[in-house]
Amino acid sequence: MDEYTQALQGGILVGLASWILLAGLGRSSGVSAITAGVLTTRRQNSPWRWAFLAGLVGGGAFFSWVLNVPHVEIRHPLVLVPAGFLVGFGAVMGSGSASGHAIVGLGRRSRRSLAAVITFAGAAVGTVMVTTHIPPAAWWTESIFEALTLLFGR
Repeated sequence: MDEYTQALQGGILVGLASWILLAGLGRSSGVSAITAGVLTTRRQNSPWRWAFLAGLVGGGAFFSWVLNVPHVEIRHPLVLVPAGFLVGFGAVMGSGSASGHAIVGLGRRSRRSLAAVITFAGAAVGTVMVTTHIPPAAWWTESIFEALTLLFGR
């Protein structure tokens, strides 16, 4: 099975799961909204949210083990902290996450979700172009080195 077939099957499963959650519980499957609901609502309203999030994490771990997915080494794990904050900030500013807008919002033909998807997809393309195709500028490297020298005095 090639990677395109796997991606298609995964997309179908995500869409099906989103539809089942909407049809079965009348709930949207936007991950940021579900996570915010776990962190902010009263306990009697959040068991389904906990089950959804546990299914995301547990399902990913289970299928990673079953399919023997190779380990990915992260060269700079501390970069994940500001990246996580930026993603969270973007979800707050965009009134939802990529999953909420792309899977649920576009399915409901929401113009706001279409604008959000175009914005974050464009930003993703721009980020990939900058980080993989444009060599780092000497002035940027020198500026970082000078700032670190000022901060740490070496």
